[in-house]
Amino acid sequence: MHKELARVSKFLSLVLRHRPELLGLTLEEGGWVDVAELLRNMNEQGQTIDFALLQEIVDTNDKKRFAFNEDNSMIRASQGHSVDVDLQLPVAVAPDVLYHGTAVQTVKRVLAAGLKRQQRHHVHLSADPSTAVAVGGRHGKPVLLQIDAKAMQAAGHLFYLSANGVWLADEVPALFISAR
Repeated sequence: MHKELARVSKFLSLVLRHRPELLGLTLEEGGWVDVAELLRNMNEQGQTIDFALLQEIVDTNDKKRFAFNEDNSMIRASQGHSVDVDLQLPVAVAPDVLYHGTAVQTVKRVLAAGLKRQQRHHVHLSADPSTAVAVGGRHGKPVLLQIDAKAMQAAGHLFYLSANGVWLADEVPALFISAR
């Protein structure tokens, strides 16, 4: 069952973050999708799923990638979208230091140009160094970058905190980044 959960979770990430049209869905305001429509469309396309399995995926996903609304009638990806969506996250006061993991081959470029959001809506940051290292390790030998979030905030940069604890920023200028 674990492999099935992982497979469906990856498909949900694809649909809810990047390609809702694969299931004939449109992300509503805040990135929300009607749960009944999602389940119906998945089943029509041969992805056998019911609410209990969807609930298990949301509850057990190690990165807490998905969230239900208060009455479980809507679902969305917590962050990481490449499609145009405003998650309507409030501005949050970040801890003094945040972290970003990257691969060794990109460190020079990041230290010169800063962190850009690339194809996503925000740069993803972590309050936990080990999480940042794990993320950076997905693309090669990881390097931990330290972000002076306190100085960024003092300079007027805004931070947002997603439902699953990922810190988000529009960009991180090189001035606020150091390699550890």
